[in-house]
Amino acid sequence: MTEQRASQFERGTDGPKVIVVGMDGSDSSLRAAAYAGGLARRQHALLAVVYVQPVMAAGAALGVPVAETTDEIAEDLVGHIREAAERVKGIFDLRWEFHTFRGDPYNGLVKAADELKADAVVVGASEQAGHRIIGSVAIRLVKAGRWPVTVVP
Repeated sequence: MTEQRASQFERGTDGPKVIVVGMDGSDSSLRAAAYAGGLARRQHALLAVVYVQPVMAAGAALGVPVAETTDEIAEDLVGHIREAAERVKGIFDLRWEFHTFRGDPYNGLVKAADELKADAVVVGASEQAGHRIIGSVAIRLVKAGRWPVTVVP
């Protein structure tokens, strides 16, 4: 009897527990966040919103305040997320966290997904034409084959 219970499927206990969504403020990343938020709500999962702050040595060498600019972007994204969470408060229950990582978008999302023990990763489709040739972050994440990846147009 114990063996049967251990192998029996339990409704409501499968599915992702942590969903990582990459956000950079682009329209496609905002759509990805909305999609991931709905998925996290339905699955009762934690939504981990990740912004990868680019490290631009060339910009810093030219005196451009790169860190300050990316900190401002991160703060702006958190503000948008808080506003959206307030609008649905009492209607939908959603657990979320905001994380920033430094580096290029692909490696930053990989590090985030690993450290946060992600069960799924959601990203927006690239809006840059050059990515059709060299590959977008989304394609690289899919090819890594480490998590289920959803690419939102």
